[in-house]
Amino acid sequence: MFDVGETLVDETRAWGSWADWLGVPRLTLFAILGGVVERGEDHRRAFEIARPGIDLRAEIDRQRAVGREYRLGPEDLYPDAVPALRSLAAAGYRIGVAANQPVTTEQMLEAVDVPLELIASSDRWGVAKPEPGFFARVASELGLEPGAIAYVGDRVDNDIRPAAAAGMLPIHVRRGPWGFAHADAAEAAGAMATIDSLAEVEEVLARLSVAG
Repeated sequence: MFDVGETLVDETRAWGSWADWLGVPRLTLFAILGGVVERGEDHRRAFEIARPGIDLRAEIDRQRAVGREYRLGPEDLYPDAVPALRSLAAAGYRIGVAANQPVTTEQMLEAVDVPLELIASSDRWGVAKPEPGFFARVASELGLEPGAIAYVGDRVDNDIRPAAAAGMLPIHVRRGPWGFAHADAAEAAGAMATIDSLAEVEEVLARLSVAG
């Protein structure tokens, strides 16, 4: 199972779009986000710093009203995402995606030419990471014991630690703001491995299988 943001998808365009909407230089918002990540704060704090008193939901509604709502597209996928997913499927692994995302992301992933068994968003499920119920729902949907599921993600707080607590096998991908900032803490949080490319997932799974 895979996370989406900064695991399968590069969110640079998303954050750049928000900077443009808020009227701040892109580098400024990126730097603010870096500080938020380092302090372990919710990513929404970056918007509050850039525009004190912001009503994020109202801003999203305004974007929709003028046709500026940001949606992930196939062009946002990291170059290694689709090849890695196809390789895993060809090797016989059941693969899927479950992440804190709007329903529109499910629609984007459904259009990708990859045999995903499960595509799920927190928006549709009504439960989000790091809540235990999110990971319990993943196992239930797949009909598997948690120990048979590897969860690949970039964040220790949202992905690695709660997946480990649920009994899954977390794999940490070191990319994006959280991926690099959290890399040193991933192993202690329960990561079975830290990788720099999704092309490494298959090798990690094979190694874990041999190790029992």
